[in-house]
Amino acid sequence: MAKGNYLRALRQLILLTILLAVAVGSYLSRARSTSWEEPLWVTLYPIAADERPVTQETVRDLSKDRFADIEAFMERETGRYGVPIARPIRIDVGRPVTSQPPAPPDSRNPIRIALWSIGLRWWAWRSTRDQPGATPDIRLFLVYHDPDLRPQVPHSLGMREGLIGIVHVFADRRMRQQNNVVIAHEMLHTLGATDKYAPDDNQPLFPIGYAEPDREPRYPQASAEIMGGRVPLSATEAVIPDSLREVRVGPYTALEIRWIESL
Repeated sequence: MAKGNYLRALRQLILLTILLAVAVGSYLSRARSTSWEEPLWVTLYPIAADERPVTQETVRDLSKDRFADIEAFMERETGRYGVPIARPIRIDVGRPVTSQPPAPPDSRNPIRIALWSIGLRWWAWRSTRDQPGATPDIRLFLVYHDPDLRPQVPHSLGMREGLIGIVHVFADRRMRQQNNVVIAHEMLHTLGATDKYAPDDNQPLFPIGYAEPDREPRYPQASAEIMGGRVPLSATEAVIPDSLREVRVGPYTALEIRWIESL
């Protein structure tokens, strides 16, 4: 009996040590990611969600040039806030990933969510461990869908834990610019930015979901706030931006990702 108790205590100690090491590592990674002292390396890993030819071609021919607007967006916005960094992110494209990410749980049970989060990070590690080059700061998995097969994609997500994002986008050249808006949105989630729209109707929340909350007159807004998702035209109407040229980082998001210290 005493030996059994000893082994059980030893296993618990080992588990706690591993969890502590993971927690400390995650904290240090998050702290570095928003220090803005050096560029963040962001690698995009394409995944084909279906076997349709347009999806397979999109994944096969993906290059980092398609995402130059995201780098330009981040450069422009850090400049607006006076962040002293010339190139805040550097984007690269990894080799296609053949496995699908684990689906999020269909309940809010915290234990199931925690287990799914751990499983997602394990899947991300296994899916990218053989990729060439150094491990990036942020890993975003772009799951491409043929819009003719699936006109509405699943919900995307970005996690601070592990700096991982699962981004569902369309395999359609006409949607590239809007895809980049979604990718930038989820990337900022990994850095601590929160959603700033109402979940029931996707309308940006005032004032946090507005690019210019102090604008007079308030409507129409000229741009979408990146975490608000849409350009408010009135108190009840908002439209999806066509590209990142119509998007800004609002002051509340800038505070969350440590571009500013206070409002």
